[in-house]
Amino acid sequence: MKQTQPILNASDFKRILSRIAHEIIEKHQGADNLALVGIQTRGDFLAHRLADQIRKIENVTLPVGSMDINMYRDDWTKISHQPVVRPSDIPFSVNDTNIVLVDDVLYTGRTIRAAMEALMDFGRPARIELAILVDRGHRELPIQADYKGIFMDTGHQDTIQVHVSEHDDQDLVFREINS
Repeated sequence: MKQTQPILNASDFKRILSRIAHEIIEKHQGADNLALVGIQTRGDFLAHRLADQIRKIENVTLPVGSMDINMYRDDWTKISHQPVVRPSDIPFSVNDTNIVLVDDVLYTGRTIRAAMEALMDFGRPARIELAILVDRGHRELPIQADYKGIFMDTGHQDTIQVHVSEHDDQDLVFREINS
């Protein structure tokens, strides 16, 4: 039996992304030598929103890239026999740049490991950090977010669904409790 529990709404999204943008600026003492890379699909939209928030605060436009990590996953054969691979778009040099990877949900850490591996194919960043909307725990790899919206204690059988208005017509996070 599935139960659906709302976690975040549109105003929560705005508040969380504003806070994360401020935290990034504070940690870096501004926005110099900084770029965002969103992990497709929803992390890409969140990265653009964070860049917009930073632009409003610092009056600077950050470079933003988008990355598909499907071919770097260690579990892609479990997900699909033929994974859908979309193009990555990183229109700037990552060499010696402070990169903030952006994704919607942090779970086992395997997606982020794949993203770091994919990013290294574009060059050698000065630093890689991670910003996520929801941390649901249950790490299988030693990966933690530098910036996170909320922590949501979940069961392994539960799922966290993130909807963003650019892709899903609304900003909403909900938890599906599978019992």
